[in-house]
Amino acid sequence: MTNANVPTFIIRPTKGWRFLDLRELWAYRELIYFLTWRDIKVRYKQTVVGVAWAVLQPLALMIVFTLFFGRLANIPSEGIPYPLFAYAALLPWQLFSRTITESTTSLVTNQRLITKIYFPRIIVPVSSVVAGMVDFVISLSLLILLMFGYGIVPSWHIIWFPVFMGLMMITAIGIGLWLSSLNLEYRDVSYIIPFVNQFWLFITPVVYPSSLVPQKWQFLYNLNPMVGTIEGIRWALFGTGTGPNIMLFVSTTISIIIFLTGIVWFRWRERVFVDVVGS
Repeated sequence: MTNANVPTFIIRPTKGWRFLDLRELWAYRELIYFLTWRDIKVRYKQTVVGVAWAVLQPLALMIVFTLFFGRLANIPSEGIPYPLFAYAALLPWQLFSRTITESTTSLVTNQRLITKIYFPRIIVPVSSVVAGMVDFVISLSLLILLMFGYGIVPSWHIIWFPVFMGLMMITAIGIGLWLSSLNLEYRDVSYIIPFVNQFWLFITPVVYPSSLVPQKWQFLYNLNPMVGTIEGIRWALFGTGTGPNIMLFVSTTISIIIFLTGIVWFRWRERVFVDVVGS
């Protein structure tokens, strides 16, 4: 016997191409907070130094890069101390690579949740991105201390810093949406990511300035969306390089394309997520 006063909801698979439903995401904002907080707690649970790992990892890489690339290879750092040059790029790069890695496996990790209740599946990879931002904010404090120690004061360019960070984040989210949906069907994707991250690191101006790349290759080089982001962040912090230019426009366009197509692809494939997990 059913109660006539109880509303009945029928959930059917959607048809056609879809984009974001911002009202739906806002309705499930508490779930984003829960998944983000859970990821942070799991990451540092039963660790000795806790959140200090957020600083120790980029700091260790900065020391290694300074010794081998800054001292031995004598790679130029555009007039700023090489430790600052490297660390300022390592922070967004580590956030970017970690976001890609964790968002790629996020649907597989949360497959039990996906099969039990309905919610916008895009929340799962997005929460991985938000959790990574916590580490970034913590490690950013060391960069501020280093700049103070070297006597470097940012100019008005610093107002562009959030813009370039936002550009990096939409790139990471877009790639994460593409790869997370693919990884749910083809688990090989998660095994490829570490190699892709290592390769991508060396075609991005993290340990060297993009000015070392020959002029004839600059357009092709800037098809890597992280080139404009890293160079833009250095320009915002230290005033190095030329700032916003046509090459940055190329990187920005690529980032926006990745982000928008990632959303459309994810929303198109999410209708079969439960079937794929259950098969």
